[in-house]
Amino acid sequence: MITVFGEGRGFRIVWLLEEMRLPYKLRPVDLLKGVENDEEFLAVNPAGFIPAIRDDDVTMVESIAIMQYLMARHGPTPLAPAPTDAAYPAYLQFLHLGEAGLAGSIYYVNASRNLAPEAERLNWGARFALEVFQSRLGLVTRQLARSPYMAGDAFTAADISVTYALEMAQRGGSVVLGEAEQAYVTRISRRDGYLRAMENCHDTRAWVAKLASHGRSGGA
Repeated sequence: MITVFGEGRGFRIVWLLEEMRLPYKLRPVDLLKGVENDEEFLAVNPAGFIPAIRDDDVTMVESIAIMQYLMARHGPTPLAPAPTDAAYPAYLQFLHLGEAGLAGSIYYVNASRNLAPEAERLNWGARFALEVFQSRLGLVTRQLARSPYMAGDAFTAADISVTYALEMAQRGGSVVLGEAEQAYVTRISRRDGYLRAMENCHDTRAWVAKLASHGRSGGA
C-alpha cells in the first residue's frame, strides 16, 4: 500500500494515483502545528516538508520525483509518454516546469503576500519571483495555442503538474489567469481523477471552500 504524507503539493500525488487507479492511503501532516513530535512522518522525511510517500521499502520526497517514480514503478501508463513518443519532450518539459518554473516561484510570492508583515509583502524577492512565474506562464500560454494539453493531444502527468501550479497561483491571490489558461484549468479540473482526489483531500477541499466563501478564486 502506498502512503502519501501530507496534502499541499501532495494533491498532485493523490491526483496521479487516482488517475492510475492505484490503491493508497493519505496520511495527514499538520505543518501549522509543527512536525517535531510526528515521529512517523519524520522517519520518512527528516527535513519535515510535504509531500512524502512510503511504498513498501521505498520512501521519497519531492512531488515531481514521486510522480515519475510511481509511473515508472507502477506503470506503464499513458500519463507518461515513452521516450520514443513524439510527445515526450513537451511532456518532460512541462512536467518539471509545473514545479521548477511555476509552483516553486509562486510559493514565495504567496508566502510573502499572505504571511509576511504588511510592510514586507511586496518585497523585492516576491516581486522577482512573480516575474519568474509570469515568464514561465508564457510558455504555458504558447503551448495552449498549439494543443489542448501540455504534451499535445492527450492528457498526461504534465497537466497534473501545471494545473496544480496554476491553481496554487490563483488560490494564493497573486495571479489572475488569462482566458486560455483559465479555460484550461476549468476543463482539467473537471476530470474524474481530479474530483476523486479533491474528495479525498479533506484539508485541500476545506481550504478551497474557505477561499470561495471569502470571494477568492478556488480555481476548480
